[in-house]
Amino acid sequence: MDTVEKIDFFSPAHRANPYRDYAYLRENAPVYRYTDSSGYAYWVITRYEDVQAAFKDPRLVKDYRHAYSQERIAQIEAQMTTREWRILDQNLLSADPPDHTRLRNLVSKAFTPRRMEQLRPRIQQIADELIDAMAGQSQVDLLDVYAFPLPFQVIAELLGVPTVDRDKFRSWSKSLLDGSGPDAPEVNSYKAAVAFVAYIEEMIAERRKTGGQEDLVGALVQAEESGDKLSEDELIAMIWLLIIAGHETTVNLIGNGMVALLRHPDQMAKLQTDLPGLIKPAIEEFLRYDGSVETSTIRFASEDVQISGQHIARGERVLLVIAGADHDATRFTNSDELDVTRANNQHIAFGYGIHFCLGAPLARLEGQIALSTLLERKPNIKLAVKPEDLQWRPSLLLRGLQSLPVLI
Repeated sequence: MDTVEKIDFFSPAHRANPYRDYAYLRENAPVYRYTDSSGYAYWVITRYEDVQAAFKDPRLVKDYRHAYSQERIAQIEAQMTTREWRILDQNLLSADPPDHTRLRNLVSKAFTPRRMEQLRPRIQQIADELIDAMAGQSQVDLLDVYAFPLPFQVIAELLGVPTVDRDKFRSWSKSLLDGSGPDAPEVNSYKAAVAFVAYIEEMIAERRKTGGQEDLVGALVQAEESGDKLSEDELIAMIWLLIIAGHETTVNLIGNGMVALLRHPDQMAKLQTDLPGLIKPAIEEFLRYDGSVETSTIRFASEDVQISGQHIARGERVLLVIAGADHDATRFTNSDELDVTRANNQHIAFGYGIHFCLGAPLARLEGQIALSTLLERKPNIKLAVKPEDLQWRPSLLLRGLQSLPVLI
């Protein structure tokens, strides 16, 4: 390991194209020790076979309390003095069975493929309205006018969030995930967490007052009250996660997918000549080629583990690199090439195992409608800047652009 090149996951070069670094790590250090700017060390795993196995390994847990000593747990909880952080830490992504099973069961029925398909007419209407609103403009930021408002409006309607509040949520979301804003990242994140939790608490209070369950928030409130053991804090964390995950990843799917096509005009032409026939495999390829989620959230070794010959001690952090796994040449032919006709595309962009993305059916449907509608109605769309001038978000978890200027 001493001879392995040091990787800076937050350098501009890596953010612009992380796949070169991940190819290097797959070849030279498939289980790579990385220390972040805060001094926390992680084992970064990049090979497809290893990542897929790790997703299913019950020894790699999401709740640190299942991996640490009581003394260490007490130290962490003593440092977590902010109420809002303690609440948001109880979300579905940080839970292990049986808590994870219980929490997931409460919302899984709302996101079945059949129920999501019923949203198709409404999603199509939103896509058409957003493109109609571009009339008379020759250049737009596609993220601002299309990729963000489309999935946000869908999840907002599912949850009963007023669409007029979408700018607040975008600001809070970016602050929590990227630390972006006028202050230091930790200050931005703290302010966003406080505002987010306060907003959700008001939503819950309103649903309790009306007693209705016309939307998903109301249904979750009713589920809690009918004895499904969803605590107040778990309820807040669940709604927060649904809002964040319900739009952030699809924004990046639309944006990254469009950039992939604009950088590969032959693939764009192939897709445009066979719409809607090719849109489903094309979406799966966008998810694999430059997916919305670069890495998993953190896992912890609950006991000593061996991965690709590397010893990982109990309590150590593990990061699964989905973007690295999905470019593994041992699993995908011509893995670094975009192919909208790729068959048998077994990518793991939505994760794998019990934490497979709950919203995958919705994200797929939104991506299919958003990109096919855009390509049909704006067939001559082009980048308004050079590809190398695009700015990527400073997040290791999410893979997405800061903005996407296009000529329409």
